Amino acid sequence: MSLDRETITHASCLRGSDVARLGVSGLRARPMRAILSALGIAIGIAAMVGVVGVSASSQARLHEQLQALGTNMLTARSGADLSGANLILPEDSVGRMRMIPGVTDASSTSTLSGVSVYRSRLIDPNATGGILTMAAPTNLLDVVSAKVARGTWLNEATSRYPGVVLGSKAADLLGITTPGTQVWLGNTSFTVLGILEPSPLAEELDNSALIGIPVASQLFGAGQAPTTIYERSLDSEVENVRELIGPTLAPQGATGLKVSRPSDALAAKNAADQTLTTLLAGVGSIALLVGGIGVANTMIISVLERRREIGLRRSLGAKRGHICMQFLAEALLLSFLGGCVGCVIGAAVTWGMCLAYGWPVTIAWYVIAAGLGAPLVIGAIAGLYPALRAAHTPPTAALASQ
Repeated sequence: MSLDRETITHASCLRGSDVARLGVSGLRARPMRAILSALGIAIGIAAMVGVVGVSASSQARLHEQLQALGTNMLTARSGADLSGANLILPEDSVGRMRMIPGVTDASSTSTLSGVSVYRSRLIDPNATGGILTMAAPTNLLDVVSAKVARGTWLNEATSRYPGVVLGSKAADLLGITTPGTQVWLGNTSFTVLGILEPSPLAEELDNSALIGIPVASQLFGAGQAPTTIYERSLDSEVENVRELIGPTLAPQGATGLKVSRPSDALAAKNAADQTLTTLLAGVGSIALLVGGIGVANTMIISVLERRREIGLRRSLGAKRGHICMQFLAEALLLSFLGGCVGCVIGAAVTWGMCLAYGWPVTIAWYVIAAGLGAPLVIGAIAGLYPALRAAHTPPTAALASQ
């Protein structure tokens, strides 16, 4: 029985659905091997999606934090000048700061030298825990965007009496959890009025005991001359204000005055985190490469084990292109399944980290697209050689192999 050329040509056609079905059948024949190969791709994609997702969520959290705290605050601290002498700021420094064009508000703190705070008078005088005692005005929290976690802040009345507000770390070191507790400060009993939340823009407040300027002047004869000035200005005037702070506060020479922008420290910390993110993404890329090598190894072994199947299909009319498409489809499908699993795992890791740290969940669409597209590229590269090798297997040699 003879077949005409049109019938033979029609019989050798391979539809897209046939390619997909053959790819699935090839993977289902050896499920454990397919799972292990796809797992390598999944680990690489999960690492990359998770790292990028956590990094993006961290950046979103920083952006929210900077928007809430503001980037228009400058801090000026007195320090040693070129001769080694400590710069002493004038008592009217806050007033001078407010006269600078563009400044909207200013406040200060004054570190009290030799005034320590303890849980009780029975504590060893050397066991200060590094807690600083500072005198502060009533508007300090408004300027530095700090908040009271428990209790209240200083006001015009309590600033004149032995009342103290503790920073978050200072309260932990002293073992204070609720306001109303007595502490021993400068050989005087002070009542804890409140406990602050952590202050990102003024971290020195976290490890401080803050009292009013009037009571500091009355009991310790200090607190009038500030050691740190905080100011808020218009966003467009921050750099101009920075240049004018030195001549305004220390016209005799500003070499001992240190001016900084606390939000820059937060941005620098985030930049350091991004460096670590890049490193971890590189590790994920290596895992993805290893997964691709695993796919190539799996496909080569599959070609060697299925030589008789290849020879039988060739003898029944399958072209070399059909054989190549069959094995390439298996590699692509294997890699794509690994990519899907990896995206799910990476998204779950990102969601869990964001939930644990209170960050907004941020997973960009292009990250998922890359997580699904990269495995296809890896699968195509890894499966190309085994597919070509299968396509060029002679039918007679394949059928004769055992």
